[in-house]
Amino acid sequence: MPLPDDHPHGGEAQVLDLASRLTQDHHQSLKLWLRMLSCTTKIENEIRGRLRATFGITLPRFDLMAQLERHPEGLRMGELSKRMMVTGGNITGITDQLEQERLVARVPDPRDGRAYSVTLTPAGREAFAAMAEVHEGWIAELLQPISQEDKAQLITLLSQMKRHLDAPEN
Repeated sequence: MPLPDDHPHGGEAQVLDLASRLTQDHHQSLKLWLRMLSCTTKIENEIRGRLRATFGITLPRFDLMAQLERHPEGLRMGELSKRMMVTGGNITGITDQLEQERLVARVPDPRDGRAYSVTLTPAGREAFAAMAEVHEGWIAELLQPISQEDKAQLITLLSQMKRHLDAPEN
């Protein structure tokens, strides 16, 4: 019930008790997380389908090639697994497939002769460059309805959240 105008806080929004505020914040946080997850899933599924239809490649194979493109010196299997947040067995299977297609190669790691790094082959770099250009166009197309200003604001807000999530716990 609103406060009367003659009350010291009359005309101001009613202050909710702590339990009510926590409930509303929790609800709003959950709603935000579900909305972000829904949007991410819809975009990911669309990209997954387009990669398969256009290039005959899976999203995990594309992602592995993207990691290697960023690291021309190569990455160890364990590092790929960590960066892609999947098991080593998954990385081995994907690498085996890409190696059979001559898109990646296992090369001795110069820092540790007992280990191997995975690198893109020249054919892999060429194939990935073509896919990455088309992929970027798809992302631009899917996010086109969002204004540049809103994109900038979303990037800022999500960057703040990522910094918070990346911060070591005190």
